[in-house]
Amino acid sequence: MVMGLKLVMWNVLVVVVCLLIGSATASVSYDQKAITINGQRRILISGSIHYPRSTPEMWPDLIQKAKEGGLDVIQTYVFWNGHEPSPGKYYFEGNYDLVKFINLVKQAGLYVHLRIGPYVCAEWNFGGFPVWLKYIPGIDFRTDNGPFKFQMQKFTKKIVDMMKAERLFESQGGPIILSQIENEYGPMEYEIGAPGRAYTKWAAEMAVGMGTGVPWVMCKQDDAPDPIINTCNGFYCDYFSPNKAYKPKMWTEAWTGWFTEFGGPVPYRPAEDLAFSVARFIQKGGSFINYYMYHGGTNFGRTAGGPFIATSYDYDAPLDEYGLQRQPKWGHLKDLHRAVKLCEPALVSGDPTVTPLGNYQEAHVFRTKSGLCAAFLANYNPRTFAKVAFGNMHYNLPPWSISILPDCKNTVYNTARVGAQSAQMKMARVPVHGGLSWQAYNEETTSNDDSSFTMVGLLEQINTTRDMSDYLWYTTDVNISPNEEFLRNGKYPVLTVLSAGHALHVFINGQLSGTAYGSLEFPKLTFSGSVRLRAGINKISLLSVAVGLPNVGPHFETWNAGILGPITLNGLNGGRWDLSWQKWSYKVGLKGEALSLHSLSGSSSVEWIEGSLVARRQPLTWYKTMFDAPAGNSPLALDMNSMGKGQVWINEQNIGRFWPAYKASGSCGDCNYAGTFGEKKCLRNCGEASQRWYHVPRSWLKPAGNLLVVFEEWGGDPNGISLVRREIDSVCADIYEWQPTLINWQMQASGKVNKPLRPKAHLSCGPGQKISSIKFASFGTPEGVCGNFREGSCHAHHSYDAFERNCVGQNWCTVTVAPEMFGGDPCPNVMKKLSVEAVCS
Repeated sequence: MVMGLKLVMWNVLVVVVCLLIGSATASVSYDQKAITINGQRRILISGSIHYPRSTPEMWPDLIQKAKEGGLDVIQTYVFWNGHEPSPGKYYFEGNYDLVKFINLVKQAGLYVHLRIGPYVCAEWNFGGFPVWLKYIPGIDFRTDNGPFKFQMQKFTKKIVDMMKAERLFESQGGPIILSQIENEYGPMEYEIGAPGRAYTKWAAEMAVGMGTGVPWVMCKQDDAPDPIINTCNGFYCDYFSPNKAYKPKMWTEAWTGWFTEFGGPVPYRPAEDLAFSVARFIQKGGSFINYYMYHGGTNFGRTAGGPFIATSYDYDAPLDEYGLQRQPKWGHLKDLHRAVKLCEPALVSGDPTVTPLGNYQEAHVFRTKSGLCAAFLANYNPRTFAKVAFGNMHYNLPPWSISILPDCKNTVYNTARVGAQSAQMKMARVPVHGGLSWQAYNEETTSNDDSSFTMVGLLEQINTTRDMSDYLWYTTDVNISPNEEFLRNGKYPVLTVLSAGHALHVFINGQLSGTAYGSLEFPKLTFSGSVRLRAGINKISLLSVAVGLPNVGPHFETWNAGILGPITLNGLNGGRWDLSWQKWSYKVGLKGEALSLHSLSGSSSVEWIEGSLVARRQPLTWYKTMFDAPAGNSPLALDMNSMGKGQVWINEQNIGRFWPAYKASGSCGDCNYAGTFGEKKCLRNCGEASQRWYHVPRSWLKPAGNLLVVFEEWGGDPNGISLVRREIDSVCADIYEWQPTLINWQMQASGKVNKPLRPKAHLSCGPGQKISSIKFASFGTPEGVCGNFREGSCHAHHSYDAFERNCVGQNWCTVTVAPEMFGGDPCPNVMKKLSVEAVCS
């Protein structure tokens, strides 16, 4: 008995020693101030880039631009439905090659935050869950449910084991420094109650038990069990505090913009406000910031969720959908990151001292024991400038801004003063040799073939299609007596169809009779319209169209789509006729899908209508054409503005759903960066297509003979489709004459100069472009914004000369912002600035 007790105590001692050794040698840990990597506390700047939303050929450039923008970490979700499309059948190729993506990040010298989830939300189809998960007996998503927990743990283990096998965790010498389990579960747990709390505890223990050697986080999870770090998501997170004093203050989703929905305007977030929110978080002790998104990319194929989420997932990110720098956001944030890094030793050393400087102003001062000092001076007033005294100096703070002083004396950066260039982008039409010569194939509007089946009553769409197609046909016959009064008076009966969503096309005897569709906020829809019935048998064919499966909300796996009824005819002699419980024939998908008309082999299996006979504005029509790839490396897109709704493929790759006929409703107007931001504040495209252009990755193209196939539901004109090239139209600088710059501070700190240096205007066109002309230049008090500058009351009449002399004909140029460059001071004792716009071609 004594020997047994000694053995037990020895085993306990061994375990404790091993844990202590593991803790002491762990390469990634944390405390209340920051994540520590190899013994060094770090202020970490991260950005989300989702590997399936771009192509492997784009990854190196995206990662490099992220690094140049000042990022330390790349964050990505892991997309379960892309990796396990059917149970036990895994896919890690193409743009789902997760290992390749992480290794590219490693090669660039950056870290990775891997959000395994496996629930992702992310405006992704079904929140990232595979649809087959819904049909496991007894399953209930994201709660204390045995079948769900079994599958979730199985996939999580699959990913963790894969990362371990490739030695990708930082504890193995790899780049992964953080992992995430679940995603924004706190609000769900609140609704579910006790089963939700039990699930949170289980998920945390399951994740930690996998022994990755790096910390785990849970975002929007105030009760995240130790040792998991709870983190914040939102437009602002300065108010956030972790649930334990020894955990760092982390922001896993700093929203750079917002997603676009079909039928909604395009949101954008000013660079000044985004920078303000980040600086405000850091001055409150924040040490990890991740931009969601840093590159949003594209919802290729049918990956967009929602429903009604657009194919573009641009998100107004610093790198746009095509991988180009969005200026000034990319450059302004780069300057912010450089300023923050100068303050890093002080920021990670201790808590700040907070001093009021006015009613809406305050200073946050960080000091190290060795005497280093960094300060953040904030003006929270959204309307007025503030002049504040700090130390023995005075500082002018624009509205809604923070100035960063890495030595507690000199301002190197202010969130509201943008020194980076701005850029106006254009979509330039690309001439295609011989033009696009279209052929057409008419889709059938009935469901009577070998793949159809008949049931009494109405079937729910998702359960019927298993999301193998957006389309489900509902077809029934209606026998109209020749004695019906409407056949004589012409007052046709009214067909009313109630549907759970998302879109519906009504065909009567093969002819389109009408269309109805919902929205992201109200996916359910009702069609009600008179229908031209005739005496005898009439065929009513209803094409129900899904626009992505739900991705968020309690028990979203139970949400319905499709026609659930009732379906009624009104205006007959016998009154109201309920068709809901008739026999209905069903067909999943389109004939063109079954024939793979988007493929080279499939398209050659049917007879197409030749060019001159192609009818315009025909519903349910397939179109195809061939084209050669244009020269150059500029990103490409399809201008689909002449089309209605459907899907488009290039060389068998599904670009995504298009819906330019769904015009954006909302209130668009001028947007002031100052003041609290929300997704409805700054909007574009009101009254226009929510999305007009659709990204065509260069890597999908061959030099010649590219197959473009379009399926049109409503009846667009394919002759209006064109290939366009995304490039810079013009570049702008808008800089005050004494605007603080990092280089200025570094020169002074090094003792090379003893007074402030004049800032410089930097103008740079895209690769292969040159500055062809100066559209606007004014040194004085110019007004307006890039693309719409105008002279103010003070203007140096030689403002254009310096730019025409130094910039025209060049790819890039710099001009010092000083009066002598523009012929002298046009208004002494007035704070002046330079505004310039140069055309790129």
